[in-house]
Amino acid sequence: MTGARSGRRRSEVLPVVGSAVLIALLLGTWQFAVSVLEVSSFILPAPAAVGRSLVDVVTSPGTWMHVRVTLVEVVGGFAVALAAGIATGVVLGRVPWLERATRPALVAFQVVPKVAFVPVLVIWFGFGPTSKIVMAAILAFLPIALNVLLGVRSVDKGHRDVMRGLGAGRWATFRDLELPTTLPYVFTGAEVAIVFAVIGAVVGEYLGGNAGLGFVVVRSLNALDAPRLFAVIVLLTLIGVVLHAAVATARCLAVPWHDGVVVGRR
Repeated sequence: MTGARSGRRRSEVLPVVGSAVLIALLLGTWQFAVSVLEVSSFILPAPAAVGRSLVDVVTSPGTWMHVRVTLVEVVGGFAVALAAGIATGVVLGRVPWLERATRPALVAFQVVPKVAFVPVLVIWFGFGPTSKIVMAAILAFLPIALNVLLGVRSVDKGHRDVMRGLGAGRWATFRDLELPTTLPYVFTGAEVAIVFAVIGAVVGEYLGGNAGLGFVVVRSLNALDAPRLFAVIVLLTLIGVVLHAAVATARCLAVPWHDGVVVGRR
């Protein structure tokens, strides 16, 4: 009992300690490059200068308007991708011939540089948030669709036959067998997709936006304000980490029985 409690305590502390050590190593290497190697502050500003700019960015009221815009675009694109990805994955998983027929199109969609879509989306939807939501959805769609497809295909045919042999209807089979089997795959795709949604929204703002943190990055670059540029990148990183943690928490709450969640708790 004591050993199990000690193991749990170690598993809880280890990620925190590991993250703190990695951050300390990063900051130490960063400061070494600036102080000892004398890297230009225009190329790599000192951590202290970035920290001061980060405080200025966070305390500026205008920043939170841009944060709100980016969050709306990310969450909106993620929601669209989640709905479309689940529907596509379920259909392709249940209809093998359709999956084989559409596989070349899916491969082509995967290899096309998504940045090339931004000018087209701006022409179609303008410089507002709609084009960024669509861009975020395009990047986030495929991880969800492919994972749901894999989840649907992973439902054991023998278990489905047993359910039908016991007289279970389609709804009971879906609720008690197909949904619990597929749900972990949905959340696995969602954890990847939320990161891609952040990238899609920021890239859309960077190349064709008039608001959002990607637009702030461009404005800082045009002003040659390297500390502010790095500060906005740090803020974007924190937002991405929080969104990913939210999806990971939802996964733990929705499928606490899954091996991936149980092993992570250990």
